[in-house]
Amino acid sequence: MLLPPQHHPTLLDAARAVIRSTLAGQPPPEIHTREPALLQPAGCFVSLHEQLTHRLRGCVGRMEAKDALLTAVCKASSGVLCDPRFRNRDTVRADELPSLEIEISILSPLRPAPGPLEFDLLNDGIFLKIGGRSGVFLPQVARETGWTKEQLLSRLCTEKMDMPPDAWRLPGAQLLIFGTQIVGPEPFES
Repeated sequence: MLLPPQHHPTLLDAARAVIRSTLAGQPPPEIHTREPALLQPAGCFVSLHEQLTHRLRGCVGRMEAKDALLTAVCKASSGVLCDPRFRNRDTVRADELPSLEIEISILSPLRPAPGPLEFDLLNDGIFLKIGGRSGVFLPQVARETGWTKEQLLSRLCTEKMDMPPDAWRLPGAQLLIFGTQIVGPEPFES
């Protein structure tokens, strides 16, 4: 799915509205559209970073293309404030929104990687499944960290799946890859 640029503000504004209402303890606003591009099913992630340091403040989403894109963005926006990495210690607060930037990653359909190291390091996201566990890194992770393919897979195993760093080499490991269309990043408060 390639979303035309004229729809980017609608997604970003919807995400902002959901995040603001969630932080205020209010139910998320009902956001409707008749725009066909925003009604197509798609997986997506919503990310929040500090503007000055680019430190991650939350990144949550859904891999499956079950919901309409606008609905998926609203659900991910509500969930980004509950990112388990920050729960109980450093959750996003309403007063820090002016210092944050927001980014939406719209996912292409998942496809099996031909082999464990057969993916485009800078352009493919990776979704690894081993037994009942799974973990995902968006393509931005490799671009921002400079990790090799092996490092990326090892960190995915340890950081996201609570498994040994070489678990990606196990015979039952299944690597799926995907592309993203990035909407933003933009300052949270425009």
